Amino acid sequence: MSKRQATISSSNPQIHKPFYSIHIQLAYQPTGLPAFQMKAFTLFPTSDTLSLFGAPSPSVSSRSYEFRTQLSFPQRLFFCRAETDGSVSLVNVPPNLLLAEREEAKAVLHMFLTSQGMNRVSAARKMKKLDLFVDHLMSRLHTVYKTRYLVGRELTTPEIRDALIPYLEELIEEHGDSFVKVLEYFPIPLVKEKSEEIVQKPPPNVIETSTMPVSTVLEPTTSSKKSTSTSRGSNIGESPNLPPHVVYLEQLGMERDVIKEVIRKFPAFGYYSLEGKIKPVVEFLLDLGIAKSDIPVIISKRPQLCGISLSDNLIPTMAFLEDLGVDKKKWAKVIQRFPALLTYSRSKLQATVDYLYEMGLSSQDVGKVLTRYPSIISYSVEEKLRPTAEYFSSVGVKPAIIMSRCPQAFGLSIEASLKPVTEFFLQKGYHAADFALMASRYGALYTFSVEDNLLPKWEYFLSMEYPKTELVKFPQYFGYSLEDRIKPRHEIVKESGVRLLLNQVLSLSDDDFYKLVKRKVKKKNACA
Repeated sequence: MSKRQATISSSNPQIHKPFYSIHIQLAYQPTGLPAFQMKAFTLFPTSDTLSLFGAPSPSVSSRSYEFRTQLSFPQRLFFCRAETDGSVSLVNVPPNLLLAEREEAKAVLHMFLTSQGMNRVSAARKMKKLDLFVDHLMSRLHTVYKTRYLVGRELTTPEIRDALIPYLEELIEEHGDSFVKVLEYFPIPLVKEKSEEIVQKPPPNVIETSTMPVSTVLEPTTSSKKSTSTSRGSNIGESPNLPPHVVYLEQLGMERDVIKEVIRKFPAFGYYSLEGKIKPVVEFLLDLGIAKSDIPVIISKRPQLCGISLSDNLIPTMAFLEDLGVDKKKWAKVIQRFPALLTYSRSKLQATVDYLYEMGLSSQDVGKVLTRYPSIISYSVEEKLRPTAEYFSSVGVKPAIIMSRCPQAFGLSIEASLKPVTEFFLQKGYHAADFALMASRYGALYTFSVEDNLLPKWEYFLSMEYPKTELVKFPQYFGYSLEDRIKPRHEIVKESGVRLLLNQVLSLSDDDFYKLVKRKVKKKNACA
């Protein structure tokens, strides 16, 4: 097994802080050593794993995989580190270690604010706005005491103070009166004058995937260093000197907390020029027909868009995608659905499209898939698309049909989502060929939860006195609301004493449905 390093991180913004990452370093697996499940966790924020472990050896190639899913943790967490000689060491760390140390860090920061002249009530109130900066202090601790974490020893209160207080004092010296605002608006870099357009450049040691120290992120101000602690506490309510592009984004409707989160995840965005990068891209998107209210959502999903050259990259990429089949009249919807589409390399775009053709899709179908579900580009061909296609083939379903009718099914887990749906219908007595026909007619079947959707609707279907073959003819039944459509329509048919096909009960509009029922009732009475 060749040497490699893998970093797997959870980046779901909905996971409650602190964020955790799975950081597994694999060198090789010696012959005879049983493979272990990759379920070892570090106790470090995802943005700090690089700074903690340093860059990989030049002889070790690296690949990163990102899963947008919430992780559930066991009672105890394990830090796993595999050495280049093949040995593996495990350190058992209590799961409440970070929580306790985070509270210690908050206490140190609160104490420091009061020592600078802020009263305790104001300091406590201000602390509620400093969560992102507290996270940064935690990453500072992990950097200073990384060897302690590797052996699993909890930091003492004096050690936490010794690491943080000198750092906070450095920030006081650097930012003077702006110190509190620097903390509150972290990681947004403040500027010297509101009216001054400053072209900011990130420090040379800043990379887009790392979290930067405050001392390098924040532009120093010219405030006097001899300000008293009382004056520092007195100007808390003053408006900060925000960068022009932050003001511009707020005018577009982007909330400041969202801007902070974008800069925290993508630090380079804090240094983008308003006139040179952000505004031209925003105006371009507006010209495509995207609503102004949708711009903040697009930027928050993919801030890298604002760093792409319109003439050299973005427009040529759009032309390339149009050649691949994207409907140029629907660019606004395509970008709204998946803003990241325009940030992928042409080789990645071409590789995905080539596989769609290999799967059996026509050029027209490829264009429809890219237009309706552009996020298909984000799926790895070898790790996602091909295995999923092979599973569909194994149960008699043609992958090309599912891809053309329900491409989102290819984003689902085979074990957690696809197999349970297949097994559900086979357990209900359907032959494999019948279910293959159902899935081909209605690929969205695979997107439904067995417990929340399929099972309750199946149980109600049994009370409707239709043969099971009716679902083979009309599997779209499972796509209608049980309470708002299926039950009310069935009750009307039942009370009228007539018989309708399942698709007639559900697929017709209200007017057509009532007309059909009335016609059936009239015919029934005429025959009586």
